[in-house]
Amino acid sequence: MTVAHILVLASVLLPCAGSALAEDCVPRRFTDEIQFEVRETPDWYHAVLLAYPDLRAGPDGQTLIAPEGGEIAAAGPTGRQPAAMLDDPTLGDQFTQVYPLTPSLEERQTPFHDPGRIRNQNFFNALYHDNAEAVRAELVTVPAGALGAARFHVTGRQGVACQLQGALAQLEQDPVGLGPFFDEVGGGFNWRRIAGTDRLSPHSYGMAIDINPQLGQYWKWTGAAEGRVGSYENQIPWRLIEAMEDHGFIWGGKWHHFDGMHFEYRPELIIFSRMHGDTSE
Repeated sequence: MTVAHILVLASVLLPCAGSALAEDCVPRRFTDEIQFEVRETPDWYHAVLLAYPDLRAGPDGQTLIAPEGGEIAAAGPTGRQPAAMLDDPTLGDQFTQVYPLTPSLEERQTPFHDPGRIRNQNFFNALYHDNAEAVRAELVTVPAGALGAARFHVTGRQGVACQLQGALAQLEQDPVGLGPFFDEVGGGFNWRRIAGTDRLSPHSYGMAIDINPQLGQYWKWTGAAEGRVGSYENQIPWRLIEAMEDHGFIWGGKWHHFDGMHFEYRPELIIFSRMHGDTSE
């Protein structure tokens, strides 16, 4: 059995509480619809508030108020090296590297240039719950429809399921050639640690999906050393990546430690990129 088949089987066997999206699902397009005030210095705190309408600014500007009322520490970037931030980043550290919205993969040649791979776990615990049972209770099934046989189990919180449906609907307008990416997939929700670390995978929160692993490719399968990952031959069509980015999902294929099958919902990074003037135009 291949890695791809194992991942597909794991995804199929996971229980999913929800079965359909809410009728009032209206996807947002983060690459062009979200408006913000242009400032000399891009404001990561403001990008977070624009990305997640359920969050509120704390009275001191140093915290965020979570949907259930708890506070999230909103400390700024620490200025450490990216590799040093992986295990205990501040919220601001997540914005140290600007996620590129262009098709170029040149930036990922820089060691540890992994925009989006730095994650503050307390932030995601507050957005999506901090335990498997609570996350599982809010999962929704999003079928790939005309694109393939895949059925992704993702969270309904923060609009993730709605945004995924919007991205897939955009792709259905031109589905030719996309079947191989959506017939055998790695799936969505999977409460687990990232291999070799104590960090929770974004799949634990139901905010990430993996398309076909064999076509997407993964840096560890090459035998490369961490921080010394070379080039790879991307097989993911740009229109697929662009549709996902339009709807707030970043792509792991743009990381130095590439994970070409992987998309995760990080609309704050898309907005912050636009604040920097990064555009897919």
